[in-house]
Amino acid sequence: MATNKPSIPKGTRDFTAVEMSRRNYIFDTIKRQFRLFGYKQIETPAMENLSTLMGKYGDEGDKLLFKILNSGDWLKDVSDEELLGRNVVKLTPKVAEKGLRYDLTVPFARFVVQHRNDLQMPFKRYQIQPVWRADRPQKGRYREFYQCDADVVGSESLNNEIELVQLIDAVFCDLGINITVKLNNRKILAGIAETVGHADKLVDITVAIDKIDKIGLDNVNTELLENGISAEAVEKLQPVLTMTGSNAEKLDLMANMLRESETGIKGVAEMREVIEGIEDLGHKCTVEVDLSLARGLNYYTGTILEVKANDVQMGSITGGGRYDNLTGVFGMPGLSGVGISFGADRIYDVMNQLNLYPKETEESIKILFINFGDKEARQAMKYVKELRANGVPSQVYPDSVKMKKQMSIADADKVPYVAFVGEQEMADGNIMVKDMATGEQQKYTVAELIEKLK
Repeated sequence: MATNKPSIPKGTRDFTAVEMSRRNYIFDTIKRQFRLFGYKQIETPAMENLSTLMGKYGDEGDKLLFKILNSGDWLKDVSDEELLGRNVVKLTPKVAEKGLRYDLTVPFARFVVQHRNDLQMPFKRYQIQPVWRADRPQKGRYREFYQCDADVVGSESLNNEIELVQLIDAVFCDLGINITVKLNNRKILAGIAETVGHADKLVDITVAIDKIDKIGLDNVNTELLENGISAEAVEKLQPVLTMTGSNAEKLDLMANMLRESETGIKGVAEMREVIEGIEDLGHKCTVEVDLSLARGLNYYTGTILEVKANDVQMGSITGGGRYDNLTGVFGMPGLSGVGISFGADRIYDVMNQLNLYPKETEESIKILFINFGDKEARQAMKYVKELRANGVPSQVYPDSVKMKKQMSIADADKVPYVAFVGEQEMADGNIMVKDMATGEQQKYTVAELIEKLK
């Protein structure tokens, strides 16, 4: 009788041992730079109370939250009338009190407020954990994916933004990915909305223009009109959406356009300071002022940034910005923060397409000892114990099967060296070692082999 083949939910993935070695290379690279820049690691639960998550991401974000049904009889507080009414907004609080985290920033804000008496400000944290979004799966967009976040809270200094760009540059230099860092400022966007006569439509304007790379200028204009932005205002927005030139030229144009907006002028001044600081320190990545960059999340209040891979068609692979008000909703007003999030899964896809992994990334062990029988295997195991004690990943093949099969396993697993301990080697206390890349064979004592492979 045929059985259904098991499957996993759409938008999620299994990872093989080889894939995990590549992903760990990415995580380790990012983690190393986080530590070099002075960030401290924390973790938060996979699920949070919905009261913590709801209302922090805008209406679109709230719709993408995965809700968790209450345990036990989750319908016990729902009347038949409410059930038949099918009002999701009213039903949800009665059947689901928790949800899977949508990102790491809001849980971090909750963490800061909850542990505020134990933290020294400014506090620099990093966090590498999975998040979940009920989004439509597509290339580069998953329902379960990892974020690698770095945030600084308790400081309003724009030096933090400058340093975060340095951190981004360092990570992607290590990974070998050519990138463009796109920068904007939420205050500039607020000034633009004010200048075109729709200060009350800031969210509608930013949500629409944030899609310009995905749906194009014409469709963005259509969406603006559908959202109640006047034709005259849409026309005034065109120079912003199509602006070209150097970073300095773009900021000069915005300063002129926003001269009547106090908020807009402040945003331009902040952007100038950040750009000048980045240029003064030097960088290998491309840094570009992009005034169409909006980032849809409502909690950004100052600098916003996104990172694009230059050599692959992919959405943003890192993003972030300044949020002055986020902890206020949890009872701690006035605490400013700024942070970035590396999209590990998209970075992984970029690395795969460009084949940027070092050769040794896929090595599971440095050396495999061939199993010639019980007596020889026991001696090989003694050697392996010494190698492992000295930090050399090594292994004895568990079964005494044909040597051809054992060698084929070593080749498939990309093991760089294979060791032979037969009767002759046991007699003279040496180990015959074959270099799998060159085919050369040479005898070593265990001490010499440790020195070679350490």
